[in-house]
Amino acid sequence: MELRPYLRKAQFYETDGMGVVYHGNYIHWMEEARTDFMDQIGWGYERAVEAGIDFALTDISCKYRSMTRFGETVAIHMSVTRLSPAKMEVAYRMVDVQTGVLRAEGTSGHFFYDRKHNKPVALKRVLPEAYTLFVRLLEEHAES
Repeated sequence: MELRPYLRKAQFYETDGMGVVYHGNYIHWMEEARTDFMDQIGWGYERAVEAGIDFALTDISCKYRSMTRFGETVAIHMSVTRLSPAKMEVAYRMVDVQTGVLRAEGTSGHFFYDRKHNKPVALKRVLPEAYTLFVRLLEEHAES
């Protein structure tokens, strides 16, 4: 499945006193990219929510490699790197569109959560179509 990277242009309000994007904004960008990713695979968050399932965050990390400044655009590449019936891990690479310089990279961990019953669930059982998509994406990541 060919996924396009999420493009994010740094806004002035996201910068600090040095004109550099404040580090916490990269976490927001990762969430925006994850939402775009879900839309691209045909399982937008609203579809999962309608099914009563959430992809709850368990952990998130980001390593900053070089500064992003106001007006620069980064391409956020995502991949599923680990998957079990109950949880998954997603990796992110944020690359400057013009220079190709790596700005940041990170990961986020998620577990599949049943909102109605307030408990973790096996996505493979409750939304097998979505689970199958994630398996396919994981296999494609392993091949690359």
